[in-house]
Amino acid sequence: MGAALRRIQLGSALSTFGLGFTVPYLYVYVAQVRDLGAGTAGVVLAVFAMAALAVLPFTGRVIDRRGPLPVLVVASVVASLGAVALGFSSQVTAAVLSAAVLGAGTAVMQPALATMLVRCSDATTRTRAFAMQFFLQNLGLGIGGLVGGLIVDTSRASSFTMLFLIEAVMFLVLGAIAATVRMPRPTAVPKDAAADGSAPRGGLRVLLSHRAMVQLCVLGFVVFFACYGQFESGLAAYGTEAAGIQPSTLGIALAANTAVIVVAQFVVLRLVERRKRSRVIASVGLIWAFAWIVAGYAGLGHGSQTMATAAMISTYALFGLGESMLSPTVAPLVADLAPESMVGQYNSAFALCKQLALAVGPAVGGPMGASLHGPYIVTFVLFSLGITVLALRLGRQLTPVQDQPSLAAVPSRVVAVSLPENAPAGGPAPVAAVH
Repeated sequence: MGAALRRIQLGSALSTFGLGFTVPYLYVYVAQVRDLGAGTAGVVLAVFAMAALAVLPFTGRVIDRRGPLPVLVVASVVASLGAVALGFSSQVTAAVLSAAVLGAGTAVMQPALATMLVRCSDATTRTRAFAMQFFLQNLGLGIGGLVGGLIVDTSRASSFTMLFLIEAVMFLVLGAIAATVRMPRPTAVPKDAAADGSAPRGGLRVLLSHRAMVQLCVLGFVVFFACYGQFESGLAAYGTEAAGIQPSTLGIALAANTAVIVVAQFVVLRLVERRKRSRVIASVGLIWAFAWIVAGYAGLGHGSQTMATAAMISTYALFGLGESMLSPTVAPLVADLAPESMVGQYNSAFALCKQLALAVGPAVGGPMGASLHGPYIVTFVLFSLGITVLALRLGRQLTPVQDQPSLAAVPSRVVAVSLPENAPAGGPAPVAAVH
């Protein structure tokens, strides 16, 4: 990696290290430590997610106009202020407003960081860059959660305040590191500019006319709905209610998920980086379908409690294996589909689909996992198989180089081959696959 890319990865890892301090304990902090009740805690978590939905539709255009660097710096400062405010919030209104500020700041960071990775990499290095980011973020979250667990004390609100202050400092560190990054200069005339030299068109209409990107957004929604949207809601409820595992075992299962990602990421990367992205994503759907079947055995198989516990831990581990296969495929594909002038908008649109799935997933999966055990498993087995179907359909919309970047003969910063149908004339010519 170049110096700029190394700094971006370091800042990203440190920010998720800070998030790891607070994310696992946010509900307990609001409901029990501040004694604001379970209802308020639920509102705080919902506002945290809804704030992301409110700002992401506008984030992409700002990134493309102003650049990802200033957007990331501002977002890190906003998130830091939200973390500090939440750490001192003892009233309902203050907690809700602080969560909104924190949620908005952290949401904007995602597409800004992704766009910076795109600008500091090319088609031949982008897969490894996003895989490294995913590896470091999970490592940061895991270590942050472990260290935070050693600090928290539910009898002392000051211990939680310390966690939020540490988180705030990590956000500021991200902003400071990002400010030292020297981003590559954009080309004088964007590759997707019109033939007369005018500025390229952008916006939602252009994005929605891009069939491959629309299909990828739908696929991304299903991916996050069927996996991430269930971790701390439906799957947790199902594990405790149907499988009868102890709540503490959920922590072990999440640790197994993180451990698989950390251990398997670069082994998996070697296996998938020269294979078609669509087929790799399709394989993830099959792996997750099997993971849900294993979860079904844990709760519906009438085996021993030991077997049920082992099955639930294995379910989380299998999800981790699938996640390590998605990190070097999905996020780089978003970048490779984007016209050069719309990288930020494409990253923001995909992040918006992710947030929608994370908001809808718990609302649907939570009640089902707690009471409708059989239908819950069947539903998410079908959703996982839907990932496979959608991935194979997406593969037919991609060019050979987009589906398998190792075919590219000449590295390029953004592989903008599959353009929206109403893209301006004079855009990039299709890249022929090298056989």
